[in-house]
Amino acid sequence: MPPLQRLSITASGEDAGQRLDQLLQTKLPEFSRSRLQDWIKNGRVLVNGVAQKPSSVIRGGEQIEVEPAELQPLRAYAEDIPVDILYADADVIAVNKPAGLVVHAGAGQHSGTLVNALLHKFQTLSCGSAEERPGIVHRIDKETSGVLLVARTDAAHRSLAEQFSGRQVEKTYLALVQGRVAQNEGRITTPITRDPVRRTRMTARLGHGRIALTTYKVLERFARFTYVEVKIGTGRTHQIRVHMASIGHPVAGDTLYGAAGTDRGRFFLHAWKIRFTSPSTGQLIELEAPLPPELSDWLHNGVRNSLA
Repeated sequence: MPPLQRLSITASGEDAGQRLDQLLQTKLPEFSRSRLQDWIKNGRVLVNGVAQKPSSVIRGGEQIEVEPAELQPLRAYAEDIPVDILYADADVIAVNKPAGLVVHAGAGQHSGTLVNALLHKFQTLSCGSAEERPGIVHRIDKETSGVLLVARTDAAHRSLAEQFSGRQVEKTYLALVQGRVAQNEGRITTPITRDPVRRTRMTARLGHGRIALTTYKVLERFARFTYVEVKIGTGRTHQIRVHMASIGHPVAGDTLYGAAGTDRGRFFLHAWKIRFTSPSTGQLIELEAPLPPELSDWLHNGVRNSLA
């Protein structure tokens, strides 16, 4: 592979006030933010001949020289693992993730992940995240099933990340929750933070934390459960599970947040639909992951056709 060419940028008056890393993101969209920041920190970006910090403020008129570094091999490696592809183009892959499949490598998990499967099927993914999670711009819990977007290029990764952070991606879930939800629709805005006592949990009981927005709509009520459609405006860890538990209706089977145990092997939460803008065409794309058989059976045979 030929070496990457040195890049030259002249900051204009309109660029004044931006951080150096923000300016480079705008001028060099083919590279990820994390990679650009690494180059700045490693002295590969010179502003008027001098290395600067990522947070350095541009005044306008500066000459910026960027010396790209060759990509390091990804730590994640390819594994031949079956994966259900809902959609794929040059920018984005959408996967129907089954419950039980970990999205990417982490503590105690180095193989058998969704990333390993995608590297085998597609060979390359974006390098916009840490090396063990190429392509990953958002996540769903291990025991949650449903649609998940993965970026194939750094430019697509950056576009999707901006859409997620700007709350421009619409994510819709299906959940079965304990109890009969009284209101037909509801909105939950309680901030979420790490539980200081049980560190594997999050909590909405402390009155502080990160802003979180969840809305729900009742689809069907039963004697002891309610079937709901849930949309999230933010992507906090365990957000739906925490928020529904906070109003007294934990997700069915989710014992971590107070639901009764079940022999179903998982809790009832499914990432049903996602709507986003194509990074290259600007067109709206809406994708749907059908309810998996184990949840369909739980709903139809375990709830509708019982006294539940």
